[in-house]
Amino acid sequence: MNSGTGIQELMAAETRASQIVAEARIARGDRMKQAQVDANELIAAYRVEQQDAFDKKANADGGSGTNASAKLQAETNAEVQDMQGQFHQNAQKAVDVLLSKCCEVSLEVPSARIRSTQKIYGK
Repeated sequence: MNSGTGIQELMAAETRASQIVAEARIARGDRMKQAQVDANELIAAYRVEQQDAFDKKANADGGSGTNASAKLQAETNAEVQDMQGQFHQNAQKAVDVLLSKCCEVSLEVPSARIRSTQKIYGK
């Protein structure tokens, strides 16, 4: 009977060990969840801090965001107008270059082409 109780004790010990492991896994999961919550809080606080610093710097440098946006829009419009003017000035020149290159066709057959054709057709 002694061996029967030994087996029973081993089974009970194994059950206790599996319960301890399961509890440890649950505790680990809880710690991970809490760490995630804490990290998200820290990230949110840091984000707010950095956004405030950025807003202060932006207001000190250029005033309100709409002022900077209007300035950027005006610069962009000026550059677009400049590019359109350059396009209109150079459009005819580009057409002339393309037409001259299209009309300049060389009718000479290169000597290498003549030799290769003669070799193919045996002349």
